[in-house]
Amino acid sequence: MKIREIKKLYPLLLVWVFPFLITACGVYSFTGASIPPEARTISIAQFPNDASLVQPTLSQRFTEALQDKFLQRTSLRLVDAGGDLHFEGSITDYRTQPTAIAGDDRAELNRLTISIRVRFYNEYDPDSEFERTFSRYFDYASNLSLSQIEDEAIDAINELIVEDIFNQAVVNW
Repeated sequence: MKIREIKKLYPLLLVWVFPFLITACGVYSFTGASIPPEARTISIAQFPNDASLVQPTLSQRFTEALQDKFLQRTSLRLVDAGGDLHFEGSITDYRTQPTAIAGDDRAELNRLTISIRVRFYNEYDPDSEFERTFSRYFDYASNLSLSQIEDEAIDAINELIVEDIFNQAVVNW
């Protein structure tokens, strides 16, 4: 082959080799997760609902949402306990309150707020471990009752909190 023909192959070679080069160290993935290459498992304990107002399905729904996020976005295997990465914590707040008051002292908007205390342990990178509270809210019109919007609100809040936890734990931007 002539040098000119070889040079024409450089772009093609880059397309094939580049993905292997950036993932070869095992730390980067295309999902944005930065997980130690030796980590293989994750354990996520049930998050009990310790809030003063208890929503009966919130604990299960949140725990499953967090598990699903890691199973979908990483290659980690879920184990019951003792994972290389481990999450535990509790739901600390579940409340609704008015946020926008009209001129006649009537609420125009209400807000559902959920707060979750999380402890994260990383067997291979202790510097990334944390303990903190994640909190998100969902605003809804005051002409709707909590029971009318509760499922939608819980799903939306769970999605945001789970994304925050995932980013804090394994996305090092």
